[in-house]
Amino acid sequence: MMQKSNKSSPTLPTGLFKLPHPPQIYQLLLVISSRLRHRARVPYIRPPNRAPDTPSPTHHCKPIRLRTASHLQIVHAAPLKKKKKLKSYVGRGVRALVRCAAARGEVVRASIMPGAAGYSGSVKLKYVKLGYQYLVNHFLTLLLVPVMAATALELARMGPGELLSLWRSLQLDLVHILCSVFLVVFVGTVYFMSRPRPVYLVDYSCYKPPPSCRVPFATFMEHTRLITDDEKSVRFQTRILERSGLGEETCLPPANHYIPPNPSMEASRAEAQLVIFSAIDDLVRRTGLKPKDIDILVVNCSLFSPTPSLSAMIINKYKLRSNIRSFNLSGMGCSAGLISLDLARDMLQVHPNSNALVVSTEIITPNFYWGTRRDMMLPNCLFRMGAAAILLSNRRREARRAKYRLMHVVRTHKGADDRAYRCVYEEEDEQGHSGISLSKELMAIAGDALKSNITTIGPLVLPMSEQLLFFFRLVGRKLINKKWKPYIPDFKLAFEHFCIHAGGRAVIDELQKNLDLSAQHVEASRMTLHRFGNTSSSSLWYELAYIEAKGRMRRGDRVWQIGFGSGFKCNSAVWKCLRTVKTPADGPWDDCIHRYPVDIPEVVKL
Repeated sequence: MMQKSNKSSPTLPTGLFKLPHPPQIYQLLLVISSRLRHRARVPYIRPPNRAPDTPSPTHHCKPIRLRTASHLQIVHAAPLKKKKKLKSYVGRGVRALVRCAAARGEVVRASIMPGAAGYSGSVKLKYVKLGYQYLVNHFLTLLLVPVMAATALELARMGPGELLSLWRSLQLDLVHILCSVFLVVFVGTVYFMSRPRPVYLVDYSCYKPPPSCRVPFATFMEHTRLITDDEKSVRFQTRILERSGLGEETCLPPANHYIPPNPSMEASRAEAQLVIFSAIDDLVRRTGLKPKDIDILVVNCSLFSPTPSLSAMIINKYKLRSNIRSFNLSGMGCSAGLISLDLARDMLQVHPNSNALVVSTEIITPNFYWGTRRDMMLPNCLFRMGAAAILLSNRRREARRAKYRLMHVVRTHKGADDRAYRCVYEEEDEQGHSGISLSKELMAIAGDALKSNITTIGPLVLPMSEQLLFFFRLVGRKLINKKWKPYIPDFKLAFEHFCIHAGGRAVIDELQKNLDLSAQHVEASRMTLHRFGNTSSSSLWYELAYIEAKGRMRRGDRVWQIGFGSGFKCNSAVWKCLRTVKTPADGPWDDCIHRYPVDIPEVVKL
């Protein structure tokens, strides 16, 4: 049945479109309705009366108004029981109205129109927050500009004679002038000599495993069944793989492809030589680096520490100088890559005009777990082979071709807590099989370490607007109401890119939730986990390579690298991009970046 308005304009049938809506929507909608009525000079059209036999609704109903070229149409709406269905209900109703209006040749300009107005509906709080941030972050500029403008106008108003008389009134002689100049030069010299030397990231390279090392899920599970007779262990590892977030192209070293695996010293050295030398060779090719130009060498590998060390192996391979300052870090977990950066940075502060080569890797071959303890089988499922080589320099001339500048490194160590110390622990099981056990409390401990790290790095990187909000909320919780939730700073205002250690899906999910990041912010971490697996300390560089391969790195962008490791440690590094990075023609993502990002289901049925 058709209802007509008091303007005798044709209307659409209202009985077809009963759209449920939650009452919270109506405050915002009434504002839009009133504004459109004011602009169009159209009176409010009340909804048609219900038929006598129509039952009265139990909830207060508000109309949805659709404005066409000839009339305003009212459609009844009832409150929605489940908010998540609102979008689909509104979409279906609006599309149906548009189709009916289009059939009559009318142009539809539609918007949802609700009930009583409020402050949140009449003012876009998003722009209020942006205005607050701009005002606080540029407070000094906004304060000094009027003062400087007034001073310039006053000087312009004064004539040359007045300026000359003002200068003579100062009664400065040659001694005063020379002392003032000397003081300025002395202060400037002390400042430039005491400030830290800039550390530049000239370039880096990530090892790309050959296709022959790939381990699809079917191959991994087939080998597992051939190695062990425990069906429960097989089913457990199957469930882990299904929910791990790994893809079908992750790689294991050649020794792990044998049945049974061959975790010998010779095979372990062969894997180390393969991944480390390949990454360094690619870095030398990219940068034109000569062995005699390397002044500092830092290598980190947590679980494989042979004698001679891996740093000695590199020195022997590339015939580095005899006076090179070399370091070999072991047992420091997946965050050791950022610890190596911190050590290299400190060395570059002491030794001017130097280059530092940092190598981050984890050797998988000797760490295969043969037992049946579930907390020790996780590394078998998650860890994969990988390595990265990074060239750092404090030479001023390298700033022209460098990609990034190292701004901050913040390290947090929770080893004083027994729970944190043992949450990632190398030990033997009841049968004497050695492996790495991962505690069920790992995510809670990682969250606590992250909070401590954020507390330190926040004042260094966050804009003043976020620091003030955090401070006021902290004072309010102490003095007014302890039940107030702590304010979580918006780190998206401080960084454009996030490289979160790809330790597993749970790690990425937890940080995305705690830092309120979008799917795009954690895209590099998820795709790195999918394509390469958990490559330990080198995973952060695969993520950075992903961002560059996507062509998203622009000059001035800031990058936050976050790593977690045994001990328990949470480390952060902040980089600033010095030039827009062109999409590299080669690299670990060169043959597959066009396929990413990919959809990663919660569970992959094997």
